[in-house]
Amino acid sequence: MAESSIEWTEATWNPTTGCTKVSQGCKFCYAEVMHKRLQAMGIQKYSNGFRTVTTHPEVLNHPRKWKPSIIFVNSMSDLFHEEIPFDFVQQVFKVMNECPQHTFQVLTKRAERLEELAPLLTWTPNIWMGVSVEDGSVTDRINHLRRTGAVVKFLSLEPLIGPLPSLNLNSIDWVIVGGESGRNPRPMKAEWVVDIQQQCDVARVAFFFKQWGGKNKKAAGRELNGRTYDEMPVATM
Repeated sequence: MAESSIEWTEATWNPTTGCTKVSQGCKFCYAEVMHKRLQAMGIQKYSNGFRTVTTHPEVLNHPRKWKPSIIFVNSMSDLFHEEIPFDFVQQVFKVMNECPQHTFQVLTKRAERLEELAPLLTWTPNIWMGVSVEDGSVTDRINHLRRTGAVVKFLSLEPLIGPLPSLNLNSIDWVIVGGESGRNPRPMKAEWVVDIQQQCDVARVAFFFKQWGGKNKKAAGRELNGRTYDEMPVATM
């Protein structure tokens, strides 16, 4: 099992690799940087360039062998990328449907395709579906998510690069917020984060603050209002 250091999950599973950029949140893509690093190390799975979306049927059944875990699906790709065949998406969902011992977290920026395919997929309660929303220009992704049959719906507001003062949190179960990290991170203002936390509190939506980010994200930490926020939606395991 590929254990993960991501604060809101326990493991990663990558039945696809590679992606292409669709919005400003992709500008300094962590997965792209990691892909290049793994490719340079000679790891076969990452031999194709990051912009070449690749399916890996050989890893489809790996979760069947793992201990019960919270699993982030496709940390190195986007399951709803237009270059991933629908039948492969179905195969990924079949594994998730048949592994109720796990909670699977799926995250996409391609919310329109998500909504298009959603009626054709089986949404067992152990599949948490999320969309990335980095600023006010892409909040329409939330509406696409809301119209799916996912039992647990969440938002990843990371990297948060603009204020989101009027989030519609209807039917949303969980919100993750995080600042950008890396060599040239774009700043995240504290008032943006506080405002989102307050919106979640009013709407009774679980709130998870991942990090302040910056060039040294460990030094910046992840405290907000003098505490850490590690709230999660109701577990389905």
